Amino acid sequence: MPQYDDTPADLSTGERVRRLRESRGMSRAVLAGLCGRGPDWLKKIETGERDLDSYTLLLRLAAALQLADLSALTGGDSDIVQPVPLGRLNHPAMPDIWAAVMNRGFTPAATEPVDVSLLQGRVDQTWRLWHTSKQNRTEVGALLPDLIREAEAAVRALDGTERRAALVALSDTYRLTGQATAYVAPAELAWVVADRALAAAQQADAPAAIAAAAWNLGNILRETAYPEEALRTATEAAELIRPHLDGAPDDWRGIYGALQLHAAVTCARDGREGDAWRYWDAGHQTAKSLPASYVHPSTVFGRANVDFHEVSVATDLMKSHKALGLADDIDPDVMPSIERRARLWVEVARGHLQRGDTTAALHVMQRAHTIGAETVAYTPSARTATAELWRKAPRALRDEAGDLAVKVGIAAP
Repeated sequence: MPQYDDTPADLSTGERVRRLRESRGMSRAVLAGLCGRGPDWLKKIETGERDLDSYTLLLRLAAALQLADLSALTGGDSDIVQPVPLGRLNHPAMPDIWAAVMNRGFTPAATEPVDVSLLQGRVDQTWRLWHTSKQNRTEVGALLPDLIREAEAAVRALDGTERRAALVALSDTYRLTGQATAYVAPAELAWVVADRALAAAQQADAPAAIAAAAWNLGNILRETAYPEEALRTATEAAELIRPHLDGAPDDWRGIYGALQLHAAVTCARDGREGDAWRYWDAGHQTAKSLPASYVHPSTVFGRANVDFHEVSVATDLMKSHKALGLADDIDPDVMPSIERRARLWVEVARGHLQRGDTTAALHVMQRAHTIGAETVAYTPSARTATAELWRKAPRALRDEAGDLAVKVGIAAP
C-alpha cells in the first residue's frame, strides 16, 4: 500500500488525518471548512471521539488533503490502490431537477384547470415508484422536473381549499425531491428543497404534512453532521402532531412513528444508547396501535420498518451481535420498499464488518446490490462498507470485492 509522509501503518484514521493535516501546515478550521464542517467535528475525528464512518466525508478529507489514494487515510494491510475521485457523487437527472427547482415561476401560467386530486395521485404514484424500483433515482429523477413545475403552477393558479391541497402536494413533491437527490445534490439545493417542503406544508396549515416535511429536514440535518438540530426537529414535529392523533387518519400516526424512529437513529449515531432505545420503543408502540399491515406511503413506517430500525439502532451503537441476531428473525420480504430492503442488508453487512467477518459481509453486500443497485451506489454507509470490504477482503475474495467496488462506483473498471 502506498505510504504518505512516512505514516506508520498502525495509526487510526483520525491519527492519519491529524498527521497529514499538520504535515501540510493546515489548521483544523481550514481543513474542516474545506469539508463543510466545523473544527470541533474535526477535533473529535482526530482524537478518536467520533468515528469517521462516512465514505463521502472520507473522500472530502482526502481531496482537501490532496491525496491521490484513499488508503492514505484508511490504512490497512491491503495493497489495493483506492483512487480519490474529484467532486461529489453525480447523477444524470440532476441538471433537469436543478433547473426545475431554481427556475421557479411567480405568476400564474395560462393552463388548463387543475385537478388537485389527480396531481396528488401522481405524487403518490411517484413515491410508490421510489420504493418499488431497483433504479429508483433514475426513474423518479426523470419524472420530478415536470412534477415540480406542475405542483408549483397549481399553487399559483388556485386559492382557498384547493390551494391548500395543492400546497400539500407541492410539499410532498419537494420531500420526494430531497430523497431522490440525497448525496448527489449540491448543498444549496438540498437546503432549498427541504425549506420549500416545510414552507408549503406550513402554508397549507396541515399538521401531518408539516411533520412529514420536518422528518425530511431532520434527515438532511443528521446527514450534514447536525445531530442535535436533527433531534430537535424530529421531537418538536412529533409534539406538534401528537395532540391530533386520537381519531386522526392512520397516516398521521404513521408519520408520528417515523419521527420516533428518526430520533432513535439520530441518538444511536451519537452514541446515546438509552435515548436511542427509548425513541425506538415509542415507534414500536406506535406501530402496535396501527393495523398489522399498515405502511406509511412515503416513510414506509409500519411493523416491518420498526423491526428494520431495531437492526439499524443496534448497528449504529456497535452492538453487532444483537444486530445480527435481530436480523436473523426478520423476513425482509414483508417490507414493500425495495430501497428499505437493500438498506437493511447494508446494515447487516456493517454488523458483520464490526465483527471482522468480511466473507459474510461481502455476501450480504452483494445481496444488497442485487436488490437495490442504486440504493447501494448512492448511500454513504453502503459505499463505506464496500470500500472497507475492498480493503479487507481475504485474498481469495479480492476479485469479488473489487468487482462490487466497481459496480458501486468507488473503483474504476
